[in-house]
Amino acid sequence: MPRKALILVEGHRGNGPLHVQAAHRLGLHPITLVGEPAQYEYLAEESIEVIPIDTGNLDALIRECYRLRATYDIAGITGFAGDDESVSATVGKLCQHFGLPGPNPTSIERCCDKFVQRQVLADAGVPVPAYRVATNATEVQSFAAEIGLPVVLKPAVGSGSISVRLCRTIDELAEHTRCLLGGKDTSHSSPRILIEEFAQGPLYCIDIMGNEVIGIGSGEFGPPPHFVYRELAYPAVLTGDEYERIADVSLSCLSALGLGWGPTNVELRWTKRGPVVIEVNPRLPGSPAPELVHLAYGVDLVTEHIKLVIGDEWDLRRSHSQTAVARYLVADRDGRLDWIKDSPAASVSGVTEVKFYVKPETLIVRRGDYRDHIGHLIAASPCPSRTEAILQRAADLIEWSITPLGSLGE
Repeated sequence: MPRKALILVEGHRGNGPLHVQAAHRLGLHPITLVGEPAQYEYLAEESIEVIPIDTGNLDALIRECYRLRATYDIAGITGFAGDDESVSATVGKLCQHFGLPGPNPTSIERCCDKFVQRQVLADAGVPVPAYRVATNATEVQSFAAEIGLPVVLKPAVGSGSISVRLCRTIDELAEHTRCLLGGKDTSHSSPRILIEEFAQGPLYCIDIMGNEVIGIGSGEFGPPPHFVYRELAYPAVLTGDEYERIADVSLSCLSALGLGWGPTNVELRWTKRGPVVIEVNPRLPGSPAPELVHLAYGVDLVTEHIKLVIGDEWDLRRSHSQTAVARYLVADRDGRLDWIKDSPAASVSGVTEVKFYVKPETLIVRRGDYRDHIGHLIAASPCPSRTEAILQRAADLIEWSITPLGSLGE
């Protein structure tokens, strides 16, 4: 009998290793199809089969899967969006082609275009920020005036807060418009620019599997104008009414967008008019959110997702309840990372993980998005205040040294 394989399209520095580990626990052989294997360090491990391929070429992926079927029983196909959300739609198309369980690619594509997503949600009566879409600087300025400063400017297509900025003045608006139209960040720019009302209020992250809300977390960003996560906590501290309203609005997004298969992650803010949806992502949240959900509720999102992908029944029952919080480590300057020390932090009671994304001698260039994270630490306990105290104690023990760019003589 051929060995059962799980095909993973592309990689992910956090969720990738979690999927590989879960696949092994489920008796599956993970095979990663990836454009640039070197960008994901975990793929160098001997237990992971890696096939370099153009993951943007659906026909090439189909041919490769047919080739693999001569050796393996392909039990399921899934993948990771990374910087390119279209990978999720490609996975859906692959699943459809091979008659395997998977998401609806049309629904995925509807979500990947932020302007289309906004339109669909607004038409369905889901509360969203005021928004416009522009293709040139004149339109940006005009629409921003209609909405009123401050506004959030972002590419209509993208992820990870790449090229997303809060513009509080006309000068900031003009500067970031130039960047989006080709001045900087051109690899992630889009000819269409989304101008949004700045929805102000606490940020919440809602993790859904199928049509069931698994957990609601609270998030905190670093200082504006960027939207770089600094902390993520599960469960969010909410009243019963707040929980129900957030859950109801999140589930209404699924019906509007045609989702409901597999995982969905919703980000919203609680504003003066209640919950306002910022973004709907038709996929698992990025690490360390799955680890936090597991610690807080006892639900392993990654394992249960893989079960769904291979046609098995999942188990979404909560097995326990505690508070789990992740603190992201963010560099305070550009330069070369000389050293980083974590051993005292990892030994603090209640700390479950200390992880660095970079190694000494790495060049640090802050971009104002998720790539500014150089690591994270996670703490968990039955008490929210105790968890925060553990986290702060551990964070105070982490040290690093960065030599500024101007001192490198480069």
